[in-house]
Amino acid sequence: MATFAIGPAWADPVPSYEELLQRIGLTPGALEANALVDASEARMRQAGVRPNPELSLEAENAFGTGPFSGYGNAETTLSVSQDLDLWGRRSARVGVAQAEGRTSILRRDLATLDAAGRLALAYAEAEAADRRFLLAQEALDLTIADARALMILVEEGREPLFRGVQAQSQAAAARAALEEARAEREAAFARLTVVAMLPAPVTSIPTSLLDREPPAVGQMASTAPEVRVAEAERAAAESRIEVERVRARPDVRVSVGVRRYEAEDATALTFGVSMPLPLFDRNRGNYDAAQAEFRAADARATGARQNAQADLAAAEARLRSASSRVWATDAGVTASEEAYRLSRIGFDAGRISQLELSSSRAALISARNAAVDARLARVRAEVDLARLQGRAPFGTSQ
Repeated sequence: MATFAIGPAWADPVPSYEELLQRIGLTPGALEANALVDASEARMRQAGVRPNPELSLEAENAFGTGPFSGYGNAETTLSVSQDLDLWGRRSARVGVAQAEGRTSILRRDLATLDAAGRLALAYAEAEAADRRFLLAQEALDLTIADARALMILVEEGREPLFRGVQAQSQAAAARAALEEARAEREAAFARLTVVAMLPAPVTSIPTSLLDREPPAVGQMASTAPEVRVAEAERAAAESRIEVERVRARPDVRVSVGVRRYEAEDATALTFGVSMPLPLFDRNRGNYDAAQAEFRAADARATGARQNAQADLAAAEARLRSASSRVWATDAGVTASEEAYRLSRIGFDAGRISQLELSSSRAALISARNAAVDARLARVRAEVDLARLQGRAPFGTSQ
């Protein structure tokens, strides 16, 4: 397998992928998901709270005219009323809150997986850009060395002058490619600095992720995270049907109090039961809406399961293909290096033309860049597969 230099010793190194992965909970997406979990837990606690009693004070037959002038014949009632929360209202509220809480936890896990995937991809892209920059530098060095050797032959009259002009043009193109690679490298490191939430910019990657072998492709150990989220949303939608069903039943309130009769200087107890008559509003619209939302959630869950199954098969195939491509490009790099070495020997001996040497050099540069591209494609395939399997890239299942 071909190996590459990672970066200069003086560069500011980025922490390893594992170290960055341990801090994934500090990313904005993960912090948002954690806050939403806290909110759902608070709503769960609130759902279990019973309604507050109502305290009322009423005065009748006071400050009127005739015998009701002043407060001497007033009737004062102090009462307490309480909604009984019947028909399973409280358990229905708690059930919805618990279902939504489970959904928020699964969404948090999915957000963490997404953040881990973005981190792995940014890490690999920065490493690939760093390698392409080094390869562009090496390509420039080879091009300049070949141009100098050719100019010696031109001065000796063994090659025409326009060959030297071609060599200078190739060197200029190599310099332009180097500057482009430098800009891509700086942009990739800037993205990594932001994604990894690093306090200072980094300019080198001492621990390779591109060369790391992904875990063996196998069957998914658990349900895909998106499927779990869709199934949790389906369960929450189903629990809302029960909430709307019990809301159609009347609210029963009981009250008890004490009434003071000023004229008789006497007191008496009062008590009562009240409930609305369901003549017009039976909550039918909300109940039908909850059932329709459940059907929609059920369809989403079915679609998520079908998509996850197809995506998993495709991701496994892409990872196997990418791994095979890495092995093939490594063999191509080895062959291209040997071909260029022999071409350079033949050129120095006068048996190989400048065109053949340029072609061999171009093939070597292309093969080395192809090896970098193959490794980056393997990382991308591993990121996609890891998300479907509910694990961090190059890690284990959650």
